[in-house]
Amino acid sequence: MSTPDTTTAPHAGERPVRVRMAPSPTGSPHVGLVRTALFNWAFARHHGGTFVFRIEDTDKERSTEESYAAIIDLMRWLGLDWDEGPEVGGPFAPYKQSERSDLYADALERLKASSFTYDCYCTNEEAAARRKAAGSKVQGYDGFCRELTPEQVAAFVDDGRRPVVRFRMPDGSITWNDLVRGEVSFETEFVPDFALCRANGDPLYTLVNPVDDALMQITHVLRGEDLLSSTPRQIALYEALKAVGIAELTPQFGHLPYVMGEGNKKLSKRDPEAHALAYRDQGYLPEGLLNYLALLGWAIAADRDVFSLEEMVAAFEITDVVPNPARFDLKKADAINAAHMRQLSVEEISHRVLPFLKRDGVVGDPVSEADAQLLELAMPLVAERINKLAEAGPLLSFLFVDEAAFVVDPEDAEKQLGETGRPVVQAAHDALAALPTWSTDAIQEALQAALVEGLGLKPRNAFGPVRVAVTGRRISPPLFESLELLGRERSLGRLQRALD
Repeated sequence: MSTPDTTTAPHAGERPVRVRMAPSPTGSPHVGLVRTALFNWAFARHHGGTFVFRIEDTDKERSTEESYAAIIDLMRWLGLDWDEGPEVGGPFAPYKQSERSDLYADALERLKASSFTYDCYCTNEEAAARRKAAGSKVQGYDGFCRELTPEQVAAFVDDGRRPVVRFRMPDGSITWNDLVRGEVSFETEFVPDFALCRANGDPLYTLVNPVDDALMQITHVLRGEDLLSSTPRQIALYEALKAVGIAELTPQFGHLPYVMGEGNKKLSKRDPEAHALAYRDQGYLPEGLLNYLALLGWAIAADRDVFSLEEMVAAFEITDVVPNPARFDLKKADAINAAHMRQLSVEEISHRVLPFLKRDGVVGDPVSEADAQLLELAMPLVAERINKLAEAGPLLSFLFVDEAAFVVDPEDAEKQLGETGRPVVQAAHDALAALPTWSTDAIQEALQAALVEGLGLKPRNAFGPVRVAVTGRRISPPLFESLELLGRERSLGRLQRALD
């Protein structure tokens, strides 16, 4: 048994491309989920197809509304718009599995009425004991209930047992041409019969995922390598679904490479780098994060790492994805994001920075007219210095904070405002207090004359104490421009405060 033996996409019976992203709302969204969503989205957009977004929430115990909202939030922030799904609708609604129970019940009944399934009354412990006694190394169910006699069924029923419905795997081998990995083949003797529902009748992922793909006419399933071993089961089930009139085709499969973390281990939900929404909170640009994640298994060119989403769509083909594991490199992610920051205008950076300034309490919400004017003057000083949007707040807060609330970083104060720093601050105060005009050029000339020429200091030693005294930190926007924006009164006041 095999899927169509094709080497290029799309195919799937020459139908228009229909791909899907089907996350489970359990926990914080993972960057691996984003990479999978991106590749599906880019594939659909490249081929003028349809990107379907559905929620697989049949795990009632672990699925939460909070996680569902986080996934929607993440997709909206990334700009990975979907053509069908929650909040959008579509011809195959509803798109949450918890609202599709009748469809699964119908599919299960059709399969039960055929020779593709059988009722299984075994407990997991009984199946494990039989495997151990037989010395079998095949994990999973051993097919004990495949051919039960009426007397055996009656005995199980009298014992109060409720059966699960198991799918009867066919004999032989299942082969398909994986769009990423090439030809893959499994001997079905190593693929045990699997359950389609729980004993209480609730459908399992093994049933609902292929049924949804069939009913939604998905042509290509692009998903993680960790699901590769389940593909033979799904292909066999597709054949059964076609036989009972539910499926029209078997989709093509492409299994994306693992994303590895530290120590060449698969990046897990426990790894801090794995939490996708944390990148938004840290001020990554969505286009920067997507650009980096695209590089985890794919490249637009051998000598090019930075590109736009539009350029990716134009170039992306799933058959260009390499099967080798990709290592998540946070430093490279930062560098890619910084490259995208450099492509934005000051006005665009200001627009994107504002929510972070409000979040961190640097400016109010709404922003006062005075703060808006100050921000317009200050942003050019930091726009080319920040690599993430959240970095603007710490750099600019000294301009907006009330004088009573202004504090100097204790560690920076210890390094810059000690015995050697005090004379520098005093000389700077005296030179600036004598200025008739408060401008960047005048401030620079006065401090240069007083500290570099007058005290004979190197610029780093001359301006470091002044910077810490007036901005509160060793790292700040350009000093002379900062002093001009801060104003004469506040600048002199902070220098005097550092001396007191």
